[in-house]
Amino acid sequence: MQMRRAGTSGLTLSRLGLGTMTWGRDTDEHEAADQCRAFIDAGGNFIDTANTYGDGDSERVIGGLIGTLFNRDDVVIATKAGLSFTDGARSVDTSRNTLISQLDKSLNRLASDYVDIWQIHAWDPFTPLDETLAALDYAYTTGRARYVGVSNYSGWQLARAATKQQSNSMKSPLTTVQNEYSLLNRDAEVEVLEAADDCGIGFLAWAPLARGVLTGKYRKGVPSDSRGAAPHFAKHIEPYLDARSSRIVEAVSIAAQGLGFSPLEVALAWVRDAPGVTSAIVGARTGAQLRGLLQSEEITLPDIVRSALDDVSL
Repeated sequence: MQMRRAGTSGLTLSRLGLGTMTWGRDTDEHEAADQCRAFIDAGGNFIDTANTYGDGDSERVIGGLIGTLFNRDDVVIATKAGLSFTDGARSVDTSRNTLISQLDKSLNRLASDYVDIWQIHAWDPFTPLDETLAALDYAYTTGRARYVGVSNYSGWQLARAATKQQSNSMKSPLTTVQNEYSLLNRDAEVEVLEAADDCGIGFLAWAPLARGVLTGKYRKGVPSDSRGAAPHFAKHIEPYLDARSSRIVEAVSIAAQGLGFSPLEVALAWVRDAPGVTSAIVGARTGAQLRGLLQSEEITLPDIVRSALDDVSL
């Protein structure tokens, strides 16, 4: 698998990352191990998780694979902090105390002394940015995090945070920003990708398949075994089942048929090779599904097809 440098840093990531949001909940340890094995065998080195995934079980599963399935130094593990769900309610708290406490718990679950990339999961309007960034500095200088970044920041939020860090050589530089990006959601093109490029920050795309909608599986309804039928995922799928999304999915399917590829491969290749993208993070319920995703590594979209998809998804 092709490797790419994250911004202007020395960190290199596989251009596809392995997402683990379902690990420990919908994906058990055996399926997770199968996915991880397939990903590493394909040349991938980047595994993405968060302290909230499976209420921490995703990190525990990854921790159990270290030393048995892969050597710690051979894999880049990214996790996040600052977000929590209490009784189903989303809460953002990026105070220094909360962030450092969550990081230490993540390291314990991961059975590791450090995380390769530690990211602030979301912007917190109620905590001073300097306090949030001070937590990143602490993790960086103590060796708990080798690189740091942010997630789900807007363009101005990213630029402001990056500028503060760059103004002092004693502070930890932002290495990555992680945002949703797909043919159905191109919001990252509104300043975020440009800000990341200008600040020398690598861009990590999550949900490049629009939470599975771009695979075409929802064209005739919601399959009973899909994420769209799961109570904890349905609300995330529903926004992409509208008329606009259906039109884009049909265009992807037509392009795929003409090229002899699957809609999944076309949609993923579009994100993976979009300007400014360092890595596209993919998730799957089973090893078989992941192997299908990894087949996208073998294709490159013709310029005329990429241009047509650009136009139809605006």
